[in-house]
Amino acid sequence: MTPLMEIKDLKVRFHTDEGMVNAVNGISYAMEPGEILGVVGESGCGKSVHALSIMRLIPIPPGQIASGQVMFNNRDLIKLSESEMRHVRGRDIAMVFQDPMTSLNPVYTVGFQIMEALKLHKGLDEKEARERAAELLSLVGIPGASQRLDDYPHQFSGGMRQRAMIAMALSCEPQLLIADEPTTALDVTIQAQIVDLVIRLQQELGMAVMWITHDLGVVAEMAYKINVMYAGYIIERGHVRDIYKKTRHPYTIGLLGSLPRIDEPPGTKLMSIPGLPPDLLALPPGCPFAARCLYRVERCLQEMPPLEETDGVEHTVACWRWEYIAGRGS
Repeated sequence: MTPLMEIKDLKVRFHTDEGMVNAVNGISYAMEPGEILGVVGESGCGKSVHALSIMRLIPIPPGQIASGQVMFNNRDLIKLSESEMRHVRGRDIAMVFQDPMTSLNPVYTVGFQIMEALKLHKGLDEKEARERAAELLSLVGIPGASQRLDDYPHQFSGGMRQRAMIAMALSCEPQLLIADEPTTALDVTIQAQIVDLVIRLQQELGMAVMWITHDLGVVAEMAYKINVMYAGYIIERGHVRDIYKKTRHPYTIGLLGSLPRIDEPPGTKLMSIPGLPPDLLALPPGCPFAARCLYRVERCLQEMPPLEETDGVEHTVACWRWEYIAGRGS
């Protein structure tokens, strides 16, 4: 199957007064049409920066896409002009951000903001755009959709604002929806509703979804494949069952160990990862996780391991000691 999107050796830098921040460090992967990809990792690991780079929303300066390709529908998005990218954003690739209150314009009605995209990308007139906007709000579960079109963002609850953002993102039927931690600002009940909504819409519309989160519990129930990121690198990638059942990278083991489990006896302590992430201004020469890793050897401090295939189908890991870890049954 021809990939919907293929990223090749993407590197993103930020030039600051303190020096150059190495935010994304040569990541490569492909997404298939209709796939749900989970991108996980702690704050500052490059999840959001790499997604913004796909959309060409990195502020330049201080940001810089130093190298790489983002192939989408046989076009390299990195090489497109800003005018050409405006036709890609919203129509072919849409993005839902973490905080809907800062993403929606407070001085325009919700209906106006949804209709704007429909007029721009679909060429609908005022009446057609309003009817379609009402359909979209209804699709994402907002009651009285026709009347709510004339409301402003502050008149919506947090969960409803995020639903409105999803409606706006889906307005032009994109092939890829990027959801950047869309449930972080919401309570647990609303989070579950948003996750269920995106899964249902993905199945109905057949679009691909990239779900960016630090919550491994969420992606376990929705993703087909998972990219685990650390310090701007993909350090493990594979089908969700392999990531959870055949974990091969010490960092992923730590992430999974920090999750509470219902099958553990009461009083079981959660695992913590010692130390701190590396300074992206001065990355170490070897594996960026080596200083925090219980399995490290001298080679880990000197050489960055490449992503290589493990014992799982399409399961890759960047670790010199993955075979040893596999032998321990981790």
